[in-house]
Amino acid sequence: MAGNSQRRNTRQTSKAGAPKGTGGKNKDTLKGRGKTLPADERPWHKGYSGTEKLPSKTAWKQDKEKKAAATEGRAPKIGKPGTKDTTWGRGGSGRRSPVPTRTRVAPGRKSQTPKDAPELLVGRNPVVEALRAHVPATALYVAQGIDIDERVSEAVRTSADRAIAILEVSRAELDRLTGGVLHQGLGLQVPPYVYEPFEDLLATALEHPAPLLVALDGVTDPRNLGAVIRSAAAFGAQGVFMPERRAAGMTATAWRTSAGAAARTPVSQITNLTRALKQAQQEGFVVVGLDADGETSLYDLEAAVGPLVIVVGSEGRGLSRLVGQTCDMRVTIPMTTNVESLNASVAAAVTLAEVARRRSRLG
Repeated sequence: MAGNSQRRNTRQTSKAGAPKGTGGKNKDTLKGRGKTLPADERPWHKGYSGTEKLPSKTAWKQDKEKKAAATEGRAPKIGKPGTKDTTWGRGGSGRRSPVPTRTRVAPGRKSQTPKDAPELLVGRNPVVEALRAHVPATALYVAQGIDIDERVSEAVRTSADRAIAILEVSRAELDRLTGGVLHQGLGLQVPPYVYEPFEDLLATALEHPAPLLVALDGVTDPRNLGAVIRSAAAFGAQGVFMPERRAAGMTATAWRTSAGAAARTPVSQITNLTRALKQAQQEGFVVVGLDADGETSLYDLEAAVGPLVIVVGSEGRGLSRLVGQTCDMRVTIPMTTNVESLNASVAAAVTLAEVARRRSRLG
């Protein structure tokens, strides 16, 4: 016979048969397991939040999660007993605080850091200075095996006195958290800054006998921002505002440079600076822009005694065209020698001091 019929032990029947796992047919088939329960309703999951006594293995998982969360500086992924609220996932009402990490991006693209992500300030001197300036911090990272000096001791002692979490991590872990930046074994995690709504900033300023605000037009150096806030607090300004884009924000560096003034001086971020200045003008403010080629001398600024907004330009190009056109007047700072321009924060300090001097003569 042709073909495989002459082979021994050949299969004479079809391979097809009943599919496995059905458990029968029609009403005798196996029933489904139903919907998947959320984590806070699974007694074997670390996120379980029921009122029943935890199984030993679940309790061990939750304890392990608490330790890991403390090391990483975030909220543990554990629900509150009896609430069925995990505060971190499905149905949760809270948000965990992410730890700053480096994000891998495609070549040619900039890394996008979430606006609500905390920042890690590194270096022994910067960390100590930030703690001295009462920068609101949530955690102090100390690398294992570092050389202890006066700065490390002060940072640990100050953090302990203020109930700031002190986390001892490996050097490799601190390298990962800082993105490879030289950290000298210390890192201070600060929460995202809470900006004041611009409308509230205007309303608060108008409640004072002599309203005074400072606007920043494209100031990109956070140290200049911190220095301006410090000067604004020193000379009686009620707040500072600047654009969200192409401008420095309230980072840990700005906090440190302000020497604690940022804690008592409201700061607002606005979408459009020109629109915000026009809104201030409608409320009765005189908008004055600092310009090296301004037509009015600072010493002749009669409007300094009334509601005033001082606009400080960027470090390089000064006031932008639209902002300069929106200002009621442009003011120049007289200088005895031929200097090209003053630093943005220095120019703001000089102007604020002159405004404070003029107002003190009336008071």
